[in-house]
Amino acid sequence: MATLKEFEESLREHGMHMALALLERLRERDRQTRTIRPARRITGQKMTPDLARAILELHASTGMTQQEIAFKVGVNQGRVNEVIKRGKWLDDDPHAPEAVARDKAKARMRADPKPQAKPRPKPSARREAPRAAKRPAAPQGQLAFGDL
Repeated sequence: MATLKEFEESLREHGMHMALALLERLRERDRQTRTIRPARRITGQKMTPDLARAILELHASTGMTQQEIAFKVGVNQGRVNEVIKRGKWLDDDPHAPEAVARDKAKARMRADPKPQAKPRPKPSARREAPRAAKRPAAPQGQLAFGDL
């Protein structure tokens, strides 16, 4: 299937200037009716104990779904689920699992994109038991024409 650009080039090659003009008028009409929509993705707020309590209050006092609550407070729906189902983010403990995970993720984002290779530990100096003697290798040579 040809692209629009290839179609235009083909029209130019065949001298179809009226078709090109019509195509340009359609483009102008499209530009006039086109609107700029705001981005659908909303940057979420930082989860705090106060925000978690507000989520629980909305959940208890209204019949809103988790998705509606998430949209209202401006956080990810998964965060709302964590607060309602597991009680996460309710305390301001920096050693809570979710706070530790958040801090690790932030550290990874700030870190060098290519982590340095860890040096390998040196092999131990212990002596291994003697192994069974290896078989002598088969002679590696070229076959002469007369050997066949």
